[in-house]
Amino acid sequence: MNIALPNTTGVLSRRFQVRWRLAWENELQLSDHIELSEFFRKTYGPTGAFNAKPFEGNRSWAGARPELRAIGYDSSGVAAHMGFLRRFIKVGAADLLVAELGLYAVRPDLEGLGLSHAIRAMHPVLQDLGVPFGFGTVRHALQKHVARLGRHGLATIVSGVRVRSTHPDVYLNLQPTRVEDVLVVVLPIGRSIGDWPTGTIIDRNGPEL
Repeated sequence: MNIALPNTTGVLSRRFQVRWRLAWENELQLSDHIELSEFFRKTYGPTGAFNAKPFEGNRSWAGARPELRAIGYDSSGVAAHMGFLRRFIKVGAADLLVAELGLYAVRPDLEGLGLSHAIRAMHPVLQDLGVPFGFGTVRHALQKHVARLGRHGLATIVSGVRVRSTHPDVYLNLQPTRVEDVLVVVLPIGRSIGDWPTGTIIDRNGPEL
């Protein structure tokens, strides 16, 4: 079932005239995957051919497959995207249920459309699902970009944490897991940020979304 947002959040910026659609993975049609695959290749391609490669063959995901997607559309088609997947991670010694956010992309001609818009589109659903926290990771190069989330009160940025994940496929020349020094983005949903466990390493126990 597609989730219709009220007009006040359905069009989050009249400047861009973006309409957000929330859809569970089982609701996506073949045409949706084809359209999203092309969108990701064009969006991630300029950052490096390797980053676009996972989306070949009409595949609309890179690592773990999302459970729910927020897809922004405008008159030119897909404008922005964010995926979400409920999973347990381990923060230090504590097991924790989170909604991992990932697969974020904005069409290059709409780079001013902030990450906060996609999060606001998903936030009511995350609240309804009773997820205690949203969780995501970004490269340090994007620190200024995600810092806006903190200024808007949507998230807390945690540094000094390494995140261990599995590769989405088996590669004979690589170890099955990788450890990255990244910025951790935490969104308090059902609990306060004070309840987020302390720890210098987070285990995804699976591939990144």
